[in-house]
Amino acid sequence: MTAEAIGRNPDDLSLEERAELAGKWIALEIYTPDALPLRRIEAIGDSVAECVRVLKRRGLDPMKFEYSRLKSAY
Repeated sequence: MTAEAIGRNPDDLSLEERAELAGKWIALEIYTPDALPLRRIEAIGDSVAECVRVLKRRGLDPMKFEYSRLKSAY
């Protein structure tokens, strides 16, 4: 399930996907005047530290991301 959510907008997750990922941390690229990023999940983990590790493995700068916890839609 986690791999299927990478690259998708969190608002586009189904109710079942949100329920399964509830409580997980996600990383979304931060908006800046120089970058208008698409709102896509770039990492998912049980902690912010895990998201940072995933981003680094993918060659992305963790400082350019915001981290938030997914809540269930129910």
